[in-house]
Amino acid sequence: MRGFGSLLVLAAIPAALAVKSHDFKTCSQAGFCRRGRALSARAAENPSWRSPYSVDASSVALSPDQASFTAAIKSSIYPDVKFSLDVRIHDDGVVRVRMDEVDGLRKRYDEAASWALLEEPKVSQKVQWTVAKDSVKAVYGAKNDIEVKVAFEPLKVTLFRGGKEQVVLNNRGLLHMEHFRTKESVPKSKETVPVPEEGLDTEDGVQAVLGVHPRAAWFEGEQEDGWWEETFNSFTDPKPKGPESLSLDIDFPNHGHVYGIPQHATRLDLPTTTGENAHYTDPYRLFNADVFEYLADSTMSLYGSIPFMHAHSADSTVGIFNAIASDTWIDLGHPSPKSTTSHWISETGILDVFILPGPTPADIFTQYTRLTGTPALPAHWSLGYHQCRWNYVSSEDVRSVQKRFDEEDIPVDVFWLDIEYSEEHKYFIWDKRHFPDPVDMIKDVEAIGRKMVIIIDPHLKRTDNYPVYKQATELGILVKKGDGLTDYEGWCWSGSSAWVDYFHPGSWDWWKSLFKTEQHGDQWSWLESTVNTGIWNDMNEPAIFNGPEISMPRENIHYGGWEHRDLHNINGMLFANLTSQAVMARTDPPKRPFVLTRSFYAGSQRFGAMWTGDNLGTWEHMAVGVKMVLANNIAGFSFSGSDLGGFFGNPEPEMLVRWYAVAIFSPFMRAHAHIDTKRREPYLLDDPYKGIVRNMLRLRYSMLPVWYTAFREASVTGLPVLRPHFVAFPRDERGFSLDDQYFVGSSGLLVKPVTRKGVTEETVYLPAEDQVYYDYFNHNAYRSDAKGKEITVPAELHQIPVFVRGGSIVSTRERPRRSSPLMRRDPFTLRVALGKDSSARGELYLDDGETFSHQQGELVWREFVAEKPAKKSKGVRISSRNLATQKPTEAVDHVALATYDSGNAFAKAIADVRVEKIVVLGLPTKPSSVAVEGGKELQWTYTDGVAASDKKEGTASVLVIRDPKLAVASDWDILVKA
Repeated sequence: MRGFGSLLVLAAIPAALAVKSHDFKTCSQAGFCRRGRALSARAAENPSWRSPYSVDASSVALSPDQASFTAAIKSSIYPDVKFSLDVRIHDDGVVRVRMDEVDGLRKRYDEAASWALLEEPKVSQKVQWTVAKDSVKAVYGAKNDIEVKVAFEPLKVTLFRGGKEQVVLNNRGLLHMEHFRTKESVPKSKETVPVPEEGLDTEDGVQAVLGVHPRAAWFEGEQEDGWWEETFNSFTDPKPKGPESLSLDIDFPNHGHVYGIPQHATRLDLPTTTGENAHYTDPYRLFNADVFEYLADSTMSLYGSIPFMHAHSADSTVGIFNAIASDTWIDLGHPSPKSTTSHWISETGILDVFILPGPTPADIFTQYTRLTGTPALPAHWSLGYHQCRWNYVSSEDVRSVQKRFDEEDIPVDVFWLDIEYSEEHKYFIWDKRHFPDPVDMIKDVEAIGRKMVIIIDPHLKRTDNYPVYKQATELGILVKKGDGLTDYEGWCWSGSSAWVDYFHPGSWDWWKSLFKTEQHGDQWSWLESTVNTGIWNDMNEPAIFNGPEISMPRENIHYGGWEHRDLHNINGMLFANLTSQAVMARTDPPKRPFVLTRSFYAGSQRFGAMWTGDNLGTWEHMAVGVKMVLANNIAGFSFSGSDLGGFFGNPEPEMLVRWYAVAIFSPFMRAHAHIDTKRREPYLLDDPYKGIVRNMLRLRYSMLPVWYTAFREASVTGLPVLRPHFVAFPRDERGFSLDDQYFVGSSGLLVKPVTRKGVTEETVYLPAEDQVYYDYFNHNAYRSDAKGKEITVPAELHQIPVFVRGGSIVSTRERPRRSSPLMRRDPFTLRVALGKDSSARGELYLDDGETFSHQQGELVWREFVAEKPAKKSKGVRISSRNLATQKPTEAVDHVALATYDSGNAFAKAIADVRVEKIVVLGLPTKPSSVAVEGGKELQWTYTDGVAASDKKEGTASVLVIRDPKLAVASDWDILVKA
């Protein structure tokens, strides 16, 4: 929504123009990150460096079925400190490695994975570990080509495929789990002991004064650095538990490209932070933060954190999910063009790493989303156009905006209200001076098939006349100060504020009850709302204006006695999770919720949508927004987007038009703007800009079947809705760093948004394959080849480079409507883009778009196929078949249907929805006849041109079959005879 510096009027907080970089730490300003980097530097400078951690061979204990094992870990610098290791392999081949301190002074935070995972993964009963003298090994996989080896001394975990190293933990000896200690047990200074060439292992456990091994200085550094307290700006962070950081190197010896770990404003193929040619000097940071006017090229942390990384080469893809919730910094290096090193430094937590073996990007998505969940299938209306600003100021303002959209015949599905709807920023409570009739206003919007989304922020105004705060206080569910007793007070839009501890089970049912639209006993709830109202969760990092790094003090206490530092990055996910449950609980049976969150973590994809926060109205932010959305998609969070037009600033018409072109090919599409910006609703544009935007929005609506079908696939398989080149073509090395063009689902649509000023033509890379690509609009055919090919295409302001890959069938709805629900009975157009072998295939998924009835089989899932009817034939047969009967277990998200009834209620309800036009591109010759097989001759026209099977480029031949009057939900065949 907006950061601390934007229009701050709270008297208790000094006004500021912007929150700049100096409000957020660099690695050198964070004690644990300094310590981690210093450890890495000592290791790099010392040829004899070896990890002090080793497996006690005598302690290795296999489970009864030999499918997992545990062992004791020794540290040669702290012989009296105990650690445990737990290694297991899941049914799908994922390797989980856990290490924790045993019998320490305190317990390390070990709950991060429990919030992220769908359930505890099942351990494979087919894999058996074998114990050797110096290691434990397991060999598995369909081809028995995967091997996991846990070396004893030093401790090292390696995943091999075909004898080739894929992932190595502790390869460079940077593993360090800072054990708990007391101030009294630490000497004021440490003796620096000369290090012999053979390294740490020559010492046999001799301890120095007060239990500290003399070699601790060699490993940990000679001075205490931020162990018990540290300051940043005017803030002091007391650390009663002392040092407890976790350092771990994770290397990919045969993978030269790494992606993921959102959220950062940077390239998809992550640049290096170490080495002579490092692109950045600071590591990538994962620390959810409200970063006002963030930079368009930086490793700074932003609003969300997903500690999931892909490593890719032409041979294979592997993944790492590091289940940790505390502040984390990640250094990346490339010792060679074909290898990558990473060093993860976290403030607290246990080692809990999931190694995803791949070997393809599709396998990685399946493995990751089996752990953390697939994206939720969204309500259909939420894929339309969302119109927002800070703020629409009154009920009449909302009505007038809706009226203007209708007068200009511009489609829109959702209107949003920011914080000014509420009385004194007491969320749920309307400001009746400006919104005297909120329910009537919302119902006026809903009468045209549209929805409203209203913001609910996590900070609660501390006043007894606010029932939400009063109830939370009485329930004892507010976050506490460091003493664990006193409710924490901070400052946000509401002034003096408190924060609900959503880790507290006592908050869960209470929060869900607040969204009820009908009275239930004495419980206060949001009666002035409707069951169709969507919710916007903002400021949930949490953002706190007078807190360190604009967030919550790390010593604050949550349920279970955990410090905020332990679970910071999960905080925002829990807020959106419970809001999603609350929205569903409004009705029985429930409807699919719409919840937008700014802060997120691994698993947040299960609960709604996200956006990239407070971006700027600049060309650079437009461009990096594309890359950020791609990064979120490959991190499991497909329902993502950036603020159209930029949150700050007043984009010129050219920039705004280009941003609409970017946004219509983004999974989540919302225009949003700061309160100080000029109004920029599309109807305010002059022509020709207004007409261009209107046509772009109509294009988005015509393609809603494409988007919805892609989301169905994501909800089942985990494959992202937006797919960068390395995902779609994992062996095409020329495309591994591409992040300014992408494919939409499995539709065959290739999109290259224009994000530069003054462009009249654009360069597009066609994948390394022998295939034809058709311009979506003018049907020009371009040819790729086995080496990949760059083409230059027109890209005037009204043009968007969009292509259909040969071999694809794209389903659209071409009737212009005011909102997407009004399209539910509209007919379909099929674009059949013949491939080089004159065949094509596509899918279409439909359900009611609102409820969960699809999980009971109330759906239509069709496959369209074009193929030659006989060998050497120049004609084509176009068929419609029921995919749900062929693949009932894949039909819906989260629920496998044992059987499927093609005569289900939804299918019957749309039985008369037809295909009104079929466009066939690339036929080799003019047809002699076009007819429904076993039925009537159809009306058609043909324009001669390039055939799909030709090697030539130019305008493709086009066959248009008009109104065949065939039901989209029925089986049928059309025979095109040459």
